[in-house]
Amino acid sequence: MAGNSLVKRHELIVMLEHWGIAISGIVLLLSGIFQLPSAARYKITAIPGFWWSGEFFFTLKLHYIASLVFVGLVLFHLVYHLLLKERAMVPRQGDVAESIKVLKSFVTNQPEPPFGKYLPEQRLAYVAIAIPVLMLVVSGLIKTWKNVYAPDMDRTLLLWATWVHNVGFILFFLAFVGHIGALLIKPNRPMLRGMLTGKVTRDYAEHRHPLWIDELEGKR
Repeated sequence: MAGNSLVKRHELIVMLEHWGIAISGIVLLLSGIFQLPSAARYKITAIPGFWWSGEFFFTLKLHYIASLVFVGLVLFHLVYHLLLKERAMVPRQGDVAESIKVLKSFVTNQPEPPFGKYLPEQRLAYVAIAIPVLMLVVSGLIKTWKNVYAPDMDRTLLLWATWVHNVGFILFFLAFVGHIGALLIKPNRPMLRGMLTGKVTRDYAEHRHPLWIDELEGKR
């Protein structure tokens, strides 16, 4: 097999959990911002179709619904991949140094080191997103528990949960922007096809992930 034949990179269930987390995360970001309130102040409510952005109780319900999807998919992701013993995205020793080499290759046009299915910067990005997600989930559960079951919750605990939630929001937003920005780099663009269709061209896979191709051929 050569040329532009396709290689399967992701299972359907992986693509569904990825896009489910991404879309529910975007809804959480927007609904969280609109509760500040900021929509009316910055005339977002005047944008056609965004009348709801200024309705506090509507955005609050939307936030809760999106959080159920988000938390559910995050838990599913963890359990599913732990049961399958898939640890390819777990950072490894030397990932920082290897990522620097990759960045240098973009500037110098030198060949990249051979990689497996995931690049070292992908594993580092995984942690960069996982940390704020953990902060948001834990603090969000505390805040929700207070709103629904414990209105007299200890104020110090609630204050800490609020701060952690706010910092987690900022970190998650920055990680999200970085994740999208990485796809603007030309060598990374074929990854988008992989997450949209589950497949990448063999030329791309052999060029950037030769160790992964060797592994696939070894399994065959």
